[in-house]
Amino acid sequence: MSTVVESMPAREAARVLAAQDLPGLIVVDGKGRPLTVLAGTQVLRMALPSYCQDDPALARVIDEAAADVILAGIGERTVADLLPKNRPELPAVHADATLLEVASVMARSNIPLVAVVDKNRVMTGAITLDGLLDRLLL
Repeated sequence: MSTVVESMPAREAARVLAAQDLPGLIVVDGKGRPLTVLAGTQVLRMALPSYCQDDPALARVIDEAAADVILAGIGERTVADLLPKNRPELPAVHADATLLEVASVMARSNIPLVAVVDKNRVMTGAITLDGLLDRLLL
């Protein structure tokens, strides 16, 4: 699971999201400790012109060939600029957490990513909703 730091260019973070088909990216501090999650929908919210958000029917004025203007809306922003004011705390579990524990933490937080951390709260991995469901449905 890729992580990003707040100073990373938002455009680069969007590329990581797309390349890895992730619901969001885990934002870590300089020591690798998870801070929050940057949801893919938040990237879209900041990239889309406001008129498209206000009325999705107005998005029809942009044809598919010109859809690259969407990422242009991000401009020179950083990951920090894309994060909501009220950042959700990223749920975290230790490596020995059970599937039920991970499911409980994920459901309670309503975030489709859970960080796996060591005793110093440094991120060692992550569990996505997709990955969790794959394991639960075996």
